[in-house]
Amino acid sequence: MAILIDQNTRLLCQGMTGWAGTYHTNRMIQFGTKVVAGVTPGKGGKSHLDVPVFDSVAEAVRTTAANASAIFVPPDRAAGAMLEAIEAEMPLVVVVTERIPVLDMIRVREALAGSRTRLLGPNSQGILAPEVCQVGVMATDRAKRGTIGVVSRSASLTSEITSQLTDVDLGQSTTVGIGGDPVHGLGFVDCLELFFADPQTEGIVLIGEIGGTEEQDAARYVREAGIRKPVVACIVGRYAPSERRMGHAGALTLHAPEDVESKIAALRDAGVMIAPSAHLVGETMREAFSKRAA
Repeated sequence: MAILIDQNTRLLCQGMTGWAGTYHTNRMIQFGTKVVAGVTPGKGGKSHLDVPVFDSVAEAVRTTAANASAIFVPPDRAAGAMLEAIEAEMPLVVVVTERIPVLDMIRVREALAGSRTRLLGPNSQGILAPEVCQVGVMATDRAKRGTIGVVSRSASLTSEITSQLTDVDLGQSTTVGIGGDPVHGLGFVDCLELFFADPQTEGIVLIGEIGGTEEQDAARYVREAGIRKPVVACIVGRYAPSERRMGHAGALTLHAPEDVESKIAALRDAGVMIAPSAHLVGETMREAFSKRAA
Protein backbone atom coordinates (compact mmCIF):
# COMPACT_ATOMS: atom_id res chain seq x y z
CA MET A 1 0.00 0.00 0.00
CA ALA A 2 1.00 3.65 -0.38
CA ILE A 3 0.65 6.51 2.07
CA LEU A 4 -1.92 9.31 1.64
CA ILE A 5 -3.21 8.08 -1.75
CA ASP A 6 -4.25 4.73 -3.23
CA GLN A 7 -6.49 3.19 -5.88
CA ASN A 8 -9.54 4.61 -4.09
CA THR A 9 -8.39 8.24 -4.38
CA ARG A 10 -11.03 10.36 -6.11
CA LEU A 11 -9.43 13.64 -7.14
CA LEU A 12 -10.88 17.05 -7.84
CA CYS A 13 -8.75 19.85 -9.28
CA GLN A 14 -9.24 23.43 -8.16
CA GLY A 15 -8.28 25.68 -11.06
CA MET A 16 -8.52 22.80 -13.54
CA THR A 17 -9.66 24.98 -16.45
CA GLY A 18 -6.53 27.18 -16.46
CA TRP A 19 -3.58 26.29 -18.67
CA ALA A 20 -1.50 24.69 -15.89
CA GLY A 21 -4.51 22.91 -14.44
CA THR A 22 -5.50 21.61 -17.86
CA TYR A 23 -2.03 20.30 -18.71
CA HIS A 24 -1.33 18.57 -15.43
CA THR A 25 -4.85 17.25 -14.93
CA ASN A 26 -4.59 15.59 -18.32
CA ARG A 27 -1.25 14.04 -17.27
CA MET A 28 -2.82 12.68 -14.09
CA ILE A 29 -5.74 11.22 -16.03
CA GLN A 30 -3.33 9.57 -18.48
CA PHE A 31 -1.41 8.11 -15.53
CA GLY A 32 -4.60 6.48 -14.27
CA THR A 33 -5.65 8.80 -11.45
CA LYS A 34 -9.42 8.97 -10.97
CA VAL A 35 -10.12 12.65 -11.62
CA VAL A 36 -13.81 13.11 -10.84
CA ALA A 37 -14.30 16.88 -10.77
CA GLY A 38 -12.91 20.31 -11.46
CA VAL A 39 -13.71 23.48 -9.52
CA THR A 40 -13.67 26.92 -11.15
CA PRO A 41 -16.09 29.55 -9.82
CA GLY A 42 -18.41 30.75 -12.58
CA LYS A 43 -17.89 27.68 -14.78
CA GLY A 44 -20.09 25.25 -12.90
CA GLY A 45 -22.22 22.99 -15.08
CA LYS A 46 -19.63 22.79 -17.83
CA SER A 47 -17.27 19.95 -18.71
CA HIS A 48 -13.50 20.10 -19.20
CA LEU A 49 -11.32 17.16 -20.26
CA ASP A 50 -14.57 15.14 -20.08
CA VAL A 51 -14.70 15.92 -16.35
CA PRO A 52 -17.60 17.87 -14.77
CA VAL A 53 -16.80 21.36 -13.47
CA PHE A 54 -18.40 22.82 -10.33
CA ASP A 55 -18.56 26.29 -8.81
CA SER A 56 -17.48 25.14 -5.33
CA VAL A 57 -15.57 22.38 -3.61
CA ALA A 58 -18.51 21.58 -1.34
CA GLU A 59 -20.80 21.02 -4.34
CA ALA A 60 -18.18 18.87 -6.08
CA VAL A 61 -17.72 16.72 -2.99
CA ARG A 62 -21.47 16.21 -2.54
CA THR A 63 -21.88 15.19 -6.17
CA THR A 64 -18.76 13.11 -6.84
CA ALA A 65 -17.54 11.92 -3.39
CA ALA A 66 -14.12 13.40 -4.14
CA ASN A 67 -11.64 12.71 -1.30
CA ALA A 68 -8.57 14.62 -2.49
CA SER A 69 -7.90 17.97 -4.13
CA ALA A 70 -5.06 19.33 -6.23
CA ILE A 71 -4.82 23.13 -6.31
CA PHE A 72 -3.63 24.92 -9.46
CA VAL A 73 -4.56 28.47 -8.43
CA PRO A 74 -2.37 31.62 -8.66
CA PRO A 75 -0.61 32.75 -5.44
CA ASP A 76 -2.98 35.64 -4.71
CA ARG A 77 -6.01 33.32 -4.70
CA ALA A 78 -4.48 30.08 -3.47
CA ALA A 79 -5.20 30.67 0.23
CA GLY A 80 -8.89 31.11 -0.55
CA ALA A 81 -8.87 27.82 -2.46
CA MET A 82 -7.20 26.03 0.46
CA LEU A 83 -9.62 27.48 2.99
CA GLU A 84 -12.55 26.40 0.83
CA ALA A 85 -11.20 22.83 0.69
CA ILE A 86 -10.63 22.79 4.46
CA GLU A 87 -14.18 24.03 5.09
CA ALA A 88 -15.48 21.24 2.82
CA GLU A 89 -13.56 18.75 5.03
CA MET A 90 -11.43 17.51 2.14
CA PRO A 91 -9.20 14.73 3.56
CA LEU A 92 -6.13 15.54 1.41
CA VAL A 93 -5.20 18.80 -0.31
CA VAL A 94 -2.10 19.07 -2.51
CA VAL A 95 -0.98 22.61 -3.38
CA VAL A 96 1.34 23.02 -6.36
CA THR A 97 1.35 26.85 -6.26
CA GLU A 98 4.54 28.39 -4.88
CA ARG A 99 5.43 31.74 -3.30
CA ILE A 100 2.06 32.19 -1.64
CA PRO A 101 2.28 35.16 0.78
CA VAL A 102 3.47 34.00 4.20
CA LEU A 103 0.64 35.74 6.04
CA ASP A 104 -1.86 33.91 3.83
CA MET A 105 -0.27 30.60 4.78
CA ILE A 106 -0.39 31.49 8.47
CA ARG A 107 -4.16 31.93 8.08
CA VAL A 108 -4.34 28.55 6.37
CA ARG A 109 -2.27 26.87 9.11
CA GLU A 110 -4.66 28.26 11.72
CA ALA A 111 -7.63 26.85 9.78
CA LEU A 112 -5.93 23.43 9.57
CA ALA A 113 -5.73 23.14 13.36
CA GLY A 114 -8.43 20.71 14.46
CA SER A 115 -9.67 20.18 10.90
CA ARG A 116 -10.06 16.90 9.00
CA THR A 117 -7.69 18.04 6.25
CA ARG A 118 -4.11 17.04 5.58
CA LEU A 119 -2.36 19.72 3.52
CA LEU A 120 0.64 18.96 1.31
CA GLY A 121 2.45 22.07 0.13
CA PRO A 122 2.36 24.76 -1.05
CA ASN A 123 5.17 24.56 -3.61
CA SER A 124 4.75 20.78 -3.61
CA GLN A 125 5.46 18.66 -6.65
CA GLY A 126 2.76 16.37 -5.30
CA ILE A 127 2.56 12.74 -4.33
CA LEU A 128 3.09 9.63 -6.43
CA ALA A 129 2.37 5.97 -5.83
CA PRO A 130 3.90 4.30 -8.92
CA GLU A 131 1.39 2.33 -11.00
CA VAL A 132 -1.39 3.41 -8.62
CA CYS A 133 -2.03 7.16 -8.43
CA GLN A 134 -0.43 10.53 -9.19
CA VAL A 135 -1.53 13.82 -7.65
CA GLY A 136 0.69 16.70 -8.75
CA VAL A 137 3.26 17.66 -11.34
CA MET A 138 6.16 15.27 -10.75
CA ALA A 139 7.90 13.23 -13.44
CA THR A 140 6.64 9.65 -13.56
CA ASP A 141 8.63 7.99 -16.36
CA ARG A 142 11.41 6.63 -14.11
CA ALA A 143 9.24 5.68 -11.15
CA LYS A 144 8.85 2.00 -10.30
CA ARG A 145 6.56 0.24 -7.85
CA GLY A 146 8.49 -0.95 -4.79
CA THR A 147 9.23 -0.49 -1.11
CA ILE A 148 11.19 2.77 -0.73
CA GLY A 149 9.41 5.85 0.57
CA VAL A 150 10.76 9.21 -0.57
CA VAL A 151 10.00 12.52 1.15
CA SER A 152 11.52 15.67 -0.29
CA ARG A 153 11.64 19.45 -0.32
CA SER A 154 12.93 19.46 -3.92
CA ALA A 155 11.05 18.39 -7.06
CA SER A 156 14.10 18.12 -9.32
CA LEU A 157 16.06 16.07 -6.79
CA THR A 158 13.07 13.79 -6.30
CA SER A 159 13.13 12.99 -10.02
CA GLU A 160 16.89 12.38 -9.97
CA ILE A 161 16.86 10.20 -6.86
CA THR A 162 13.79 8.25 -7.96
CA SER A 163 15.70 7.43 -11.14
CA GLN A 164 18.72 6.31 -9.10
CA LEU A 165 16.56 4.06 -6.92
CA THR A 166 14.99 2.48 -9.98
CA ASP A 167 18.47 1.90 -11.49
CA VAL A 168 19.52 -0.13 -8.43
CA ASP A 169 16.22 -2.07 -8.53
CA LEU A 170 14.70 -0.31 -5.54
CA GLY A 171 11.18 0.72 -6.48
CA GLN A 172 9.16 3.26 -4.56
CA SER A 173 6.08 2.83 -2.39
CA THR A 174 5.30 6.57 -2.41
CA THR A 175 7.18 9.77 -3.20
CA VAL A 176 5.98 12.87 -1.33
CA GLY A 177 6.93 16.49 -1.94
CA ILE A 178 6.43 18.59 1.18
CA GLY A 179 7.28 21.79 -0.70
CA GLY A 180 9.97 24.43 -0.44
CA ASP A 181 7.99 27.36 0.97
CA PRO A 182 8.75 28.38 4.57
CA VAL A 183 5.19 27.87 5.91
CA HIS A 184 3.49 24.70 4.73
CA GLY A 185 1.41 21.70 5.72
CA LEU A 186 2.77 18.18 6.23
CA GLY A 187 6.48 18.05 7.03
CA PHE A 188 9.24 15.49 7.30
CA VAL A 189 8.09 14.22 10.69
CA ASP A 190 4.51 13.64 9.50
CA CYS A 191 5.74 11.66 6.51
CA LEU A 192 8.25 9.65 8.53
CA GLU A 193 5.46 8.64 10.90
CA LEU A 194 3.33 7.49 7.96
CA PHE A 195 6.21 5.61 6.30
CA PHE A 196 7.22 3.89 9.54
CA ALA A 197 3.62 2.71 9.96
CA ASP A 198 3.25 1.55 6.35
CA PRO A 199 3.96 -2.21 6.05
CA GLN A 200 4.92 -1.92 2.37
CA THR A 201 7.60 0.72 2.95
CA GLU A 202 10.91 -0.93 3.93
CA GLY A 203 13.28 2.02 3.59
CA ILE A 204 13.01 5.81 3.49
CA VAL A 205 14.91 8.52 1.61
CA LEU A 206 14.77 12.05 3.02
CA ILE A 207 15.82 14.89 0.70
CA GLY A 208 16.48 18.17 2.50
CA GLU A 209 18.11 21.51 1.86
CA ILE A 210 19.24 24.67 3.59
CA GLY A 211 16.76 26.83 5.48
CA GLY A 212 14.45 26.18 8.41
CA THR A 213 14.73 23.31 10.89
CA GLU A 214 12.64 20.59 9.22
CA GLU A 215 15.63 18.26 9.10
CA GLN A 216 16.46 18.78 12.77
CA ASP A 217 12.84 18.05 13.64
CA ALA A 218 13.10 14.82 11.63
CA ALA A 219 16.33 13.90 13.42
CA ARG A 220 14.70 14.48 16.80
CA TYR A 221 11.74 12.30 15.83
CA VAL A 222 13.94 9.45 14.55
CA ARG A 223 16.08 9.59 17.69
CA GLU A 224 13.01 9.35 19.91
CA ALA A 225 11.11 6.80 17.81
CA GLY A 226 14.14 4.67 16.97
CA ILE A 227 15.33 3.51 13.55
CA ARG A 228 12.65 0.99 12.59
CA LYS A 229 13.56 1.04 8.90
CA PRO A 230 16.70 2.19 7.07
CA VAL A 231 16.65 5.97 6.56
CA VAL A 232 19.01 7.66 4.09
CA ALA A 233 19.26 11.44 3.90
CA CYS A 234 20.63 13.79 1.27
CA ILE A 235 20.95 17.45 2.28
CA VAL A 236 21.89 19.93 -0.44
CA GLY A 237 23.15 23.50 -0.43
CA ARG A 238 26.55 22.97 1.20
CA TYR A 239 28.14 25.80 -0.76
CA ALA A 240 25.14 28.14 -0.85
CA PRO A 241 25.99 31.67 0.34
CA SER A 242 24.43 32.83 3.60
CA GLU A 243 21.49 35.26 3.52
CA ARG A 244 20.71 34.53 -0.11
CA ARG A 245 17.63 32.56 -1.18
CA MET A 246 18.56 29.57 -3.34
CA GLY A 247 15.57 28.72 -5.53
CA HIS A 248 12.84 27.85 -3.05
CA ALA A 249 11.38 30.57 -0.86
CA GLY A 250 12.38 28.56 2.23
CA ALA A 251 15.93 27.76 1.07
CA LEU A 252 17.64 30.56 2.96
CA THR A 253 20.38 30.29 5.59
CA LEU A 254 20.36 32.99 8.24
CA HIS A 255 21.67 31.11 11.28
CA ALA A 256 23.85 28.05 11.91
CA PRO A 257 20.99 25.57 12.56
CA GLU A 258 19.70 26.26 9.04
CA ASP A 259 22.92 25.28 7.23
CA VAL A 260 23.83 21.93 5.69
CA GLU A 261 26.43 20.90 8.26
CA SER A 262 24.04 21.41 11.21
CA LYS A 263 21.35 19.38 9.50
CA ILE A 264 23.70 16.54 8.54
CA ALA A 265 25.14 16.38 12.05
CA ALA A 266 21.69 16.15 13.63
CA LEU A 267 20.55 13.39 11.28
CA ARG A 268 23.78 11.41 11.57
CA ASP A 269 23.61 11.58 15.37
CA ALA A 270 20.08 10.14 15.15
CA GLY A 271 21.34 7.11 13.21
CA VAL A 272 20.38 8.23 9.71
CA MET A 273 22.76 7.24 6.89
CA ILE A 274 24.00 10.32 5.01
CA ALA A 275 24.51 10.07 1.26
CA PRO A 276 27.88 11.72 0.52
CA SER A 277 26.50 13.33 -2.64
CA ALA A 278 23.19 13.70 -4.43
CA HIS A 279 24.31 11.32 -7.17
CA LEU A 280 24.98 8.53 -4.66
CA VAL A 281 21.63 8.30 -2.88
CA GLY A 282 20.54 5.15 -4.72
CA GLU A 283 23.82 3.39 -3.94
CA THR A 284 23.67 4.51 -0.31
CA MET A 285 20.18 3.05 0.10
CA ARG A 286 21.29 -0.21 -1.50
CA GLU A 287 24.23 -0.27 0.93
CA ALA A 288 21.79 0.29 3.82
CA PHE A 289 19.75 -2.71 2.72
CA SER A 290 22.90 -4.83 2.37
CA LYS A 291 23.95 -3.98 5.93
CA ARG A 292 20.51 -4.87 7.22
CA ALA A 293 20.57 -8.24 5.43
CA ALA A 294 24.02 -9.00 6.88
